[in-house]
Amino acid sequence: METDFLVIGSGIAGLTFAMDASAHSRVTVITKKDTPETNTNYAQGGIAAALSPTDSVELHIKDTLEVGDGLCNSESVNLIATQAPSVIMELSALGVDFYKTPDNKIDLGREGGHSQNRIVHTKDATGKTIENVLIKTVKERGVSLFEHCLVLDLILEDNKCIGVWVLKEGEVLPFFASSVIIATGGIGNIYLHTTNSPIASGDGISMAYRAGAVIGNMEFIQFHPTAFYGKKIDGRAFLLSEAIRGEGGILKTQNGCKFMDKYDSRGDLAPRDIVARAIHSELKKRQEPYVLLDITHLSESKIKDRFPTIYKTCCGLGINPANNPIPVVPAAHYVCGGIVVDMESRTNIPNLLAIGESAHTGVHGANRLASNSLLESIVFAHRAARKIKNQKSKIKNSSFKIPVSFPDKEGDTDIIRDYLFKIKKIMWEKVGIIRNDKELAEAQTEIGQYKLEIEKLYPLYRQTVELVELRNIVTTASLVIECALRRKESRGLHYNINYSSRNDLEYKKDTIIAGQSYR
Repeated sequence: METDFLVIGSGIAGLTFAMDASAHSRVTVITKKDTPETNTNYAQGGIAAALSPTDSVELHIKDTLEVGDGLCNSESVNLIATQAPSVIMELSALGVDFYKTPDNKIDLGREGGHSQNRIVHTKDATGKTIENVLIKTVKERGVSLFEHCLVLDLILEDNKCIGVWVLKEGEVLPFFASSVIIATGGIGNIYLHTTNSPIASGDGISMAYRAGAVIGNMEFIQFHPTAFYGKKIDGRAFLLSEAIRGEGGILKTQNGCKFMDKYDSRGDLAPRDIVARAIHSELKKRQEPYVLLDITHLSESKIKDRFPTIYKTCCGLGINPANNPIPVVPAAHYVCGGIVVDMESRTNIPNLLAIGESAHTGVHGANRLASNSLLESIVFAHRAARKIKNQKSKIKNSSFKIPVSFPDKEGDTDIIRDYLFKIKKIMWEKVGIIRNDKELAEAQTEIGQYKLEIEKLYPLYRQTVELVELRNIVTTASLVIECALRRKESRGLHYNINYSSRNDLEYKKDTIIAGQSYR
């Protein structure tokens, strides 16, 4: 298989790049599940854009920098905030029907950390709506889509990326391209509880690291404060959008007491890191398994209209949010670090780019401002497609030797599941919302041992989705731990009780890890 541009992942970043690049090049998109099965598809909130007369690009920038807690790349932040209004116009032109007010103006919601109403949405299914429009568009534009294909590793020649190994219908095949674009999304499934799609196993970050790509800021894991407690959907914790609190939702303890005002002057609309830590503190103090998210002050018709997906899902899980508060806990949601890229999404490996959640652009700093992620994905995907428009190189694979065979021995699925559970449990208990040096060191030792064992196990057995994901999960987990141990302070999403304050003198900088092949 040969193509000009090979995109790994079919979320908003990958599809936006494919849509743009298809105007002048052959584009192939590979996804390991059905095309819509992405984190984008589960994004409820929306896209942040300064559209209100009382808002401005400068305020959007200010809010992003404040929430990012001193580590944002100001150039990247300025770029996405400036481009945001045109992104909304572009999506509207493609057919995304954003929710309107009765006077036919785009409705602007409010989320934590925002000083203004600026969240453009399609009620509570914004990601799904955009995803469906982009899938339709790339198909119409002739992009080749390969579903149920799992990328195993990058193919390098003379230290340049020339393609990838793909597991397709049980067979391992090489796909060659003049440029490879990693758009594989997040890493939520390294944790026991996550709002992410089951496919979010850090595939792109780990394969890039193995190939020598530089990785940064993996310690900054955003735990969404409000996931439905006690029940999961296809292994995924059901997310309750921050927009609920934007519409007046109140967090309460089980005895009905509000608590967020004790932790931040912004109360229930404080940034996610503060809210998640506040919930964690209340749960520990009260020895209770969940807190309550109360929107019973809203009418049932209002809830149905503004949050139709949430209303229907909660009712299906046994809670009518119009009559009863919803039991919630934090869950792993988003990684603010990833593969280090420049302003055109290029990595340190020639012909390899990264966009979306798997990339580290510097936009989010130490903590992501709500609803900036879809925006970042679109803006940087556009820039990447423009930058490499005229940089197609001739694909040279004639000298590439395809291995005669890969292992055909079946791996023990029980062993794989056992490793997976142990890794997720360690990450949840020792590398979670609140951290300390002792538990981080223990986690590094335990995960490090599992990584050695899995790396020895991996080449002995036939590649399967479960085995490949296990390898990627343990690799990604080890990167998170290493970054967390290096940062001897508390900043944004990284809170270490041994260093409870921010230390700008020594740590107002990114945590950078050289790629594996350079060690």
